[in-house]
Amino acid sequence: MAVIPSEAESSANKNLLSLFYSDFLRNRLSAFHLFSPTNFLSNLTSPFRSSRRRECLPLPLPSHSLDSSMNNSNASRVHAVLEDVLERVLINLHSIQKNLQFWQSRAEKSDNRKAYFMVFERGPSAFIGETVKLLRGRAAQGSSLQHLCQSASVYIDERVTVLSCLRSSLAIFLAQIYVEVDRVGEQLITDPENKLPPLLVTINDLFSTLEASIGHLHATRQSDSSVDGTYSTPLLFEKLPEINHEGSQWTDCEIRDAINSVYQNLDKLESYICFLVFKHRKPKKITQHWVHYACGAVGLSLCSLWLLRHSSVMGSSDLDNWIHEAKDSTVGFFKDHVEQPILAIRDELFETFRKRHQGIMDLEEVRLTSNSLHRMLLAFSEQTKGQKFPVNASDQEMLEIVMDRYEKELMHPIQNLLSGELARAMLIQVQKLKLDIETAMLELNQILRANEINFAILAALPAFFLSLLLIMLVQAWFKQDTKAEGRGRIARIQRRLLVVEVEKRIMQYQNYVEQGLEREAKCMFGLVLYSLDRLYSSVKRHAEASGEWHCLRQDIIDLARPGLQTAYKLTVTSRMENVYDCLLPILNRR
Repeated sequence: MAVIPSEAESSANKNLLSLFYSDFLRNRLSAFHLFSPTNFLSNLTSPFRSSRRRECLPLPLPSHSLDSSMNNSNASRVHAVLEDVLERVLINLHSIQKNLQFWQSRAEKSDNRKAYFMVFERGPSAFIGETVKLLRGRAAQGSSLQHLCQSASVYIDERVTVLSCLRSSLAIFLAQIYVEVDRVGEQLITDPENKLPPLLVTINDLFSTLEASIGHLHATRQSDSSVDGTYSTPLLFEKLPEINHEGSQWTDCEIRDAINSVYQNLDKLESYICFLVFKHRKPKKITQHWVHYACGAVGLSLCSLWLLRHSSVMGSSDLDNWIHEAKDSTVGFFKDHVEQPILAIRDELFETFRKRHQGIMDLEEVRLTSNSLHRMLLAFSEQTKGQKFPVNASDQEMLEIVMDRYEKELMHPIQNLLSGELARAMLIQVQKLKLDIETAMLELNQILRANEINFAILAALPAFFLSLLLIMLVQAWFKQDTKAEGRGRIARIQRRLLVVEVEKRIMQYQNYVEQGLEREAKCMFGLVLYSLDRLYSSVKRHAEASGEWHCLRQDIIDLARPGLQTAYKLTVTSRMENVYDCLLPILNRR
C-alpha cells in the first residue's frame, strides 16, 4: 500500500531536491558555456574539470605517464578522466567519513549523554519538541526518560547504519577502479586508443554495481524513522549508448559519448551522496552549542542594557567618565611603560658622547679635590716635621702624621684650637671627607649610567609581556592548528595517527583476504586508499620543505599498490613513522 506524503514533507522534498540538483545544472551550463567546436576533441574533458584541483593520491600509472600525457592527447584525456573520477570519489568519501565519525563517537556515549544530545545539541526546535515529549510522558506516568534514551539510540544507530553502508559501497567502488587502473596502467599509457574503450565499459559496469548496492537507501524509511522526508527519485546511472563494443577501435564520437556518460554518472552520484549525507549529517557547531550561544546572547543583552542605563542616552554621565578614565589610564600606561623607556634607551644609545663628556667633568672635579688635599697634607707635614717632603709623597703617610698631631692637640683642645694646629688638622680631615664623598658619588653615578638601559628595559617589560600575550592569542586564533596540514604539535600527532590508521587497515585487509571475505577486503582496501589520500595531502607541504617529499611520495604510492605484499607494506609504514621528519614526534626531533 502506497504511503501518501503530507504537504509539509512534499514541500521539504522539493526544496532539498532543488538544492542538491542545482550543482548538477550549474555544471551542465558551464559545459555549454565552455564548449569550443574548433578544438572539441582536445578540450573534451575541460568543461567537467574543476579549475583548482586539490592534492590527492596519484593514479597507479607508470612513472613516465606524465611525460607520455604531454605528447599524446589521448593519453592526456585518459589521465584527466581517471583523475576526476578518483578525486571526486575521494571527496565524497571524506564527506561521508566526517559525519560517520561524529555519529560513531556519539554511539559510544552513555544513555544519559545520548539523551542530553537529543535535547540540548540539536537546536532550539528539538529542545522544545523533546521537552514537550518529556512533560507529556511524565503527565501520563510513563518512563519518558527511558523512552528518550531509546529514541536517541535509534536516531544515532540509523545514521551510523546508512552512512556505514554508503561508505562501504563507495570504498568498494574506489578499490575496484583503482585495481582496474593498476591492472591496465602500462598499456593504458602506451596504447590509449585500444585500452580506453574497455576501461570505460568497466567503469560503467562498476557504476551499475554501485547503483545496485546503494540505490535502495532512498527507499529505506520505516514508519518510525527519525529521518524526515523521502528521497522519491531513485538512483539511475546512465548506461553506455549502443556503440561498437566489439570493434577494434572506437571513434572519437563514441569515446566522447562514453566520457560524457561517466561524468553524468559522477554528477548523479555526487548529488545522491550529498542528499543522503545532508539528511544524515552531523549538527553544525553552532547547533551543538546553541545553549552556550544563547546564554552568551542573554548576557550580552543584559550587559548592553546596563551600559545603556549608565550612558548619556538615559541622562547619566557614568559611561563617559569611565571612558575618559580608561583613556587616561591607557595613555598613562603607554607613556610610562612604552614611550619613556624607549626614549631612555634611545638617549642611552645615541647620546653616548654627551654623557661621556659629563663623566669626564665629574672626574676632573674629583682630581682637583685630591690635588688640593695632597698640597694641604704636604704643607702640614713639612711644617710639623720640619723637613722637606718629596712632591710625590704618599697621602697615607702624611695622613698618619696629621692624625698623630691631631691626637696630641686634642689633649688641650681649647688652647690648641686658638694657638695650635688643631683647627688646621680638622680642616684637612674635612677636605679628606669631601674627597671620599665625591669619589663615592662618582662611582655611584657611573653604576647608574651603566644600568640606564636595564632600567628602561625593566620599565618596558609590562608592555612587552602584554604585547607578547596579544600576539600569541592572535596567532592561535588565526593558525587554528587542529588539522593534519598544520605545523604544530597537534597536527604532527594527527599525521602520525594517519600512518597508524593506514597500518591497521592494511592488516585488516590482509585478515579479510585470508578469511576469503572478498567484499570486506575490497571495502577495506578502499578505506586504505582513502587514508593514504588524507596522508598524502597533509604531509606534502611539510615534506617538500624538509626535502624528503620524493621518497615519502614513493612510499605512499607503494602502500597503495594492490599487488604489493602486506609484509613489505607494514615495513614501509614502520619506516615512515621513524624516519621522516614531518612524521616524527616533536620530542624525538634533532
